Amino acid sequence: MISNVRRKKLTGTKVLDSWALMCYLEQEAGHEKVIDLFEQASHSSKPLLMCVVNWGEVYYQIMKRLGEAKAQEIERLVRSFPIHLVEVDLDLTREAARFKATKRMSYADCFAAALAKQKKGDLITGDKEFKTIEKTVNVIWI
Repeated sequence: MISNVRRKKLTGTKVLDSWALMCYLEQEAGHEKVIDLFEQASHSSKPLLMCVVNWGEVYYQIMKRLGEAKAQEIERLVRSFPIHLVEVDLDLTREAARFKATKRMSYADCFAAALAKQKKGDLITGDKEFKTIEKTVNVIWI
């Protein structure tokens, strides 16, 4: 699905899950696809979206493993990326709660799914937990 990411123009809204950003930061298999998305977002002037809850997941994972100084360094780096962090409001929280009540997903993942649904966008991830929502949200797999 995402293998054609280099050839596709970034036309619709793209929502990053924490999995995608961690894949890039840790240079795991698939990180090149995230780089392609960053480049497309930069050239299109349409940033990728990420819920602050999912950004919080990235921050705490780095802090837990590498310390707060490294987490702050990564935060400064991520601010230079074409990512717009979306604050949580009542509507987004309600939609995330609907996913949590009906699907087997972590609560944080429900916010990524809710944001993608709310924005009618594509959810970028490699987290298999999102298989349960493929009929509701368009998932682009890394």
